[in-house]
Amino acid sequence: MKKILLLALLALTIHTGAKAANGDTTWVQAHSDIWLDHYGAHDTMVNFPDGSLSYRRVYMVWTLGKYQCPGSPQYCGDWDYTVNTYLLTKTGDTVELGRYITPYANAGSPRTPWTWKQRYIFDVTDYYTLLKDSATVRINYSGYSWGFTANVKFAFVEGTPARNVLGINRLWNGYFNYGGASPIDNAVTQKSLTAPNNTQFAEMKFIVSGHGSDQNYCSEFCKKYYQVKLNGTNIEQKDMWRDNCGKNHMYPQSGTWVYDRGNWCPGDIVFHNTHKLNGVTGSSNFDVDVDFEPYTSPNGGAGFGVYGAVFYYGAYNRTKDASLEDIIAPSNHETHFRENPCGGKPIIEVMNSGANAITSMKIEYGVDGGAQYTYTWSGSIAFMEKIKITLPEIIEIRKAIGSNNGFTAQILEVNGSADEESTNNQLKSNFTAAPMWPMAVRVNFKTNNKVNETRWKIVDGLGNTVAQRQGAGANITYVDTVRFGPGSYKLIVEDDGCDGLSWWANSAAGTGQVSVRPLNSSIPYVLTGHFNGDFGCGFTQEFTAYWPTGIENTTVDATGIDIYPNPATNATTIELTGNKVDGNIVLTDMTGRVVLHQKAMGSTNSINTAALSNGVYNVSYQATDGSTKLQTKLVIAK
Repeated sequence: MKKILLLALLALTIHTGAKAANGDTTWVQAHSDIWLDHYGAHDTMVNFPDGSLSYRRVYMVWTLGKYQCPGSPQYCGDWDYTVNTYLLTKTGDTVELGRYITPYANAGSPRTPWTWKQRYIFDVTDYYTLLKDSATVRINYSGYSWGFTANVKFAFVEGTPARNVLGINRLWNGYFNYGGASPIDNAVTQKSLTAPNNTQFAEMKFIVSGHGSDQNYCSEFCKKYYQVKLNGTNIEQKDMWRDNCGKNHMYPQSGTWVYDRGNWCPGDIVFHNTHKLNGVTGSSNFDVDVDFEPYTSPNGGAGFGVYGAVFYYGAYNRTKDASLEDIIAPSNHETHFRENPCGGKPIIEVMNSGANAITSMKIEYGVDGGAQYTYTWSGSIAFMEKIKITLPEIIEIRKAIGSNNGFTAQILEVNGSADEESTNNQLKSNFTAAPMWPMAVRVNFKTNNKVNETRWKIVDGLGNTVAQRQGAGANITYVDTVRFGPGSYKLIVEDDGCDGLSWWANSAAGTGQVSVRPLNSSIPYVLTGHFNGDFGCGFTQEFTAYWPTGIENTTVDATGIDIYPNPATNATTIELTGNKVDGNIVLTDMTGRVVLHQKAMGSTNSINTAALSNGVYNVSYQATDGSTKLQTKLVIAK
């Protein structure tokens, strides 16, 4: 165990950056890059702090990696396995500190080579009363194949927590059959409890994830709910379901990562649900229970992994306290892969750790070494609520280049005056700059077999759409030339089926792709989240458009011809690459008959095809001086 300045090391582990605190952080190492080479428990003894100090926050930093399995095992780090991390207390309880699911991590995937690492950050502040002195930390690995490494360490951030935890009652812990001969409610039974003296608030934390597969694909692939009951009264109903796996930050994976599941997604944390037990105060006697949606499993193969505990809290320790929790963009942290690189507007996350609602904040931010900007946010944040705030665009982010950039955000005022707690008001991130594109690009969009499922648009820094392609047909290539002024922009690609344009598990959908290239080149730009069409529900590519540094495309004649939409119905556009356009456009049918002949009016030419019959037509452009002749085909389908 060693003590270091929080500002120095938290940048390496806690999300996007270092907390600017006057206090210290005590780091405690548990598992140190061990091999998860067998099913079940991997235990290590840990020496935690002795409890003499107060800690504002306690984090468990879990880093998953890979090793090359010796010999020839059937699989090596290739599947979605449940990983539970437990604290074995001196009283004999097994307390679950966190749960996540490993990703499909074949070394052939572009996101999971042998050098790949993935960090999972768990806030375990409320367990501090148990994280003292010597104790055993257990990793329970549910895999039947190997190849993953595990590194677990704890960061104890000195200071005063939002509330003191007065006691913890563990309720349920285990994997229980769902829908079988013995109902799950016989295992997850009602508990009768008494709140400690001075309790002001009580909450139940509940972690649940569905596994197994019966004839209805329960519980991994079926949507069910549970109800929380306090003194016999239903106080909340919650679905045990994640409906956003296709938006997973950890993608692409080598397996079926896009499918929604029973409260989990491959490669992500299983998030706990918090249920407030209103009315439970000091010395209160009360009953708490969880009832699952009634269900009968056809073959008994369904089940849920369940952990529940009640936490008792004292009064708020501060009246006014805004905590800057994260910098989402700009950031190089892997959990914010989908939001980066950022080309314009920063995004931060703030939590209210004080008793009073936060209605305004003055926030200072900027790229390190550049000008600092202030923004006054207004709204409402309740106690322990987190919100994401998008800050106004700053030019330094747009002008940044390379990967060695720093960004800092700081809360200066809360509700019109100084914050009571300043040690959680500043964060720093490292970031890679967004790419710079010229003010005119060509978007090539090849659809797969699905009609109207995938679309793209480009929006400016104000959210205005400057170009888009929607209502796309099946197996069609659309080519659009987009022009815009200097500024920051986003290319947003969306897929309603959440299986991208090309996914091995749905080969019947065919293969499509999106690419962007400059007008004077056939080489496309690298799109950060495209992955050859395997992007799930979609991806966003931010970029900045710049003024040209010289004269571009002035020495070439028309060198390319594109048609969009193609197939067409009543109209289409013929785009001629280059700036010197002087010639004629001719359409002929398959017999050679000329059906349209008109002078090219510039690089963009609208063609009325309403009178043309369905079929395939040859399209040609002939320069007046005979120097250039371009040809392509047009399909009319009405």
